[in-house]
Amino acid sequence: MLDQTTKRKLDSARQILVGKVPDPKAQVEQITTALVYKFMDDMDKESEELGGEAKFFANGFSQYAWTKLLDNKLSGQERLDLYVQAITNMSKNPHIPQLFRDILKGAFLPYNDPRTLSLFLKEINEFNYEHSENLGNAFEYLLSILGSQGDAGQFRTPRHIIDFIVKVVDPKKNETILDPACGTAGFLISAYKHILKQNKEKTLTPDEKLKLMNNLAGYDISPDMVKLALVNMYLHGFPEPKIHEYDSLTSEKRWDETFDVILANPPFMSPSGGIVPHKKFSIQANRAEVLFVDYIVEHLNINGRAGIIIPEGVIFKNDASYKQLRKNLVEYGLYAVVSLPPGVFNPYSGIKTNILFFDNNLSKKTDEILFIKVLNDGFDLGAQRRSRPDLPNDLFDKGGAIDVLKAQKKAIVSRNKNKLVQKNSRFAWSIKKEIIAESGDYRLSGDFYHEDRNKHHHKWETVELGDVLGYEQPTKYIV
Repeated sequence: MLDQTTKRKLDSARQILVGKVPDPKAQVEQITTALVYKFMDDMDKESEELGGEAKFFANGFSQYAWTKLLDNKLSGQERLDLYVQAITNMSKNPHIPQLFRDILKGAFLPYNDPRTLSLFLKEINEFNYEHSENLGNAFEYLLSILGSQGDAGQFRTPRHIIDFIVKVVDPKKNETILDPACGTAGFLISAYKHILKQNKEKTLTPDEKLKLMNNLAGYDISPDMVKLALVNMYLHGFPEPKIHEYDSLTSEKRWDETFDVILANPPFMSPSGGIVPHKKFSIQANRAEVLFVDYIVEHLNINGRAGIIIPEGVIFKNDASYKQLRKNLVEYGLYAVVSLPPGVFNPYSGIKTNILFFDNNLSKKTDEILFIKVLNDGFDLGAQRRSRPDLPNDLFDKGGAIDVLKAQKKAIVSRNKNKLVQKNSRFAWSIKKEIIAESGDYRLSGDFYHEDRNKHHHKWETVELGDVLGYEQPTKYIV
């Protein structure tokens, strides 16, 4: 957990910057650069105290040492000039690991105010490098202030949704794990923590832990996100995070890589004009959500598992590419669909989302798809998404989605019925794959089949609106 003192320090650093750097993402980048700078100096001091030598600020770069930067003899302008030189040149320092050069690459100061910088560096000076969970939690809090990433359709995935997906997919210590649109590496960190927790009774050996770290990989198209992901993983103990700047949809460089587990909340929106993907996809499409889901399915190992957040359109859109995608999912790998309430991504987006769960081994043993409809996730659905312990939590409460999905896996393996899936339930129900395939649309909306199965309870016949209502072109004028 994040202690309140550290939280106050981070909030204070942001408050100092906000007048000159109003964008939250830019604030995070400035704090990240300064923290990495400070931590390199801390590690040099620790090395010298143990009888070693400075490694980061040495051989022509010693002039940029943090202690010299904070020398009281410097004027505010001299400090600003020295800091700008340092963050500009440190990425060229051959004495620091490639990881740090990647993090500092392109770093710059977006304002020219000596007083703001002096106050900011004084606040950063309160942090000390400790390769510990506390520091990782502090950075996670810092990342939590990030909101929408704009036109790319990227939204920060709520922590409890990430943890829910990881718990259901249940990655293991020897499995390879990928997030092909990793953002700040939230899924990878959660998977890492989950595996450590699952091995608490018999702690992983140093070799096992290193292998686990090397088994976690992330791709992202944004160099800014890659930088934040690298820092996040480094502060969680990863000496060499496997985070790559890579476009999963248009580059073929890593196409042949496959994984045991894939966890993702890929971008929902496509750029104007769509995406021009390479030709290796099994589905011809130019929409990001279709291509990402297809990418994930195609890059799972033979017994692979996945948990993917998708927008509602993937569930029911009638375009040929969407239908073909759903057909592929039903026939290969999909075993459960969890509907989330609108507002889960507030305040960034009110878009309705679902989670698709895949298990290439389990899905071969069942002729049904499980549908779960989550109405409450323990938070209100207002703009601020405040925690509401007084509300039911359909994800984690007893008998909730976690329990139903766990029981479903056991039922499939044992070829028994899932006792938590009751007839006419409005929370969890199963639909035969042949019913989903009947119309050729392969809709993955649980409500569609739920209502269809209970038509005989309706007093009046159910018909399509288009059969009884006419359509009139709207006027261009307001009358």
